[in-house]
Amino acid sequence: MPRPLVLASTSPFRRELLARLGLPFSCAAPDVDESPRPGEPPEGQVLRLAEDKARAVAAEHPGALIIGSDQLASIDGAVLGKPGERERAVEQLLRASGRTAVFHTGLCLLEAASGRARLHCEPFKVHFRTLTRAQVEVYVEREQPLNCAGSFKSEGLGIALFRRLEGDDPNALIGLPLIRLIDMLADAGVEVLAPAGGSA
Repeated sequence: MPRPLVLASTSPFRRELLARLGLPFSCAAPDVDESPRPGEPPEGQVLRLAEDKARAVAAEHPGALIIGSDQLASIDGAVLGKPGERERAVEQLLRASGRTAVFHTGLCLLEAASGRARLHCEPFKVHFRTLTRAQVEVYVEREQPLNCAGSFKSEGLGIALFRRLEGDDPNALIGLPLIRLIDMLADAGVEVLAPAGGSA
């Protein structure tokens, strides 16, 4: 029998992305402390948290393949968090104006039965246009990106903020690197394009 696939996330964006692969899956909420560790680089933090999230739900899904993911954005090494409030979102976007933000998305595919974890960090660069305060305020008012790393939603009006996008997988910017996930699933015996009943 195929192993169940579990997404260790309550993010509607990640759920929507994973659904594009056409595989049946369920979602579970991981109980994880997401506090950064002193001196921890963004790449290390997202890899650690992606694995922590997957392992946090493994006990409840002992035979499953579990997907964990985490994301941080940074400019010149300084992390951009989720703004939480309007003025912080405006400040973040004004800081990003004319500059380049790097999004680091950590991905983990955990085989709960064996404890084996496949890990990958997917970088993606966002080159921002030079923005005025008025433009930023209009954007924040329209999209309300208060729970989004970097204060924007790339799948919506956020595209108006960018001069150029640079990376291998645009899905990583939304929160789940599907191209690398497909490789990981294949390595675990799950073929996304297998005939009906043909995956492990």
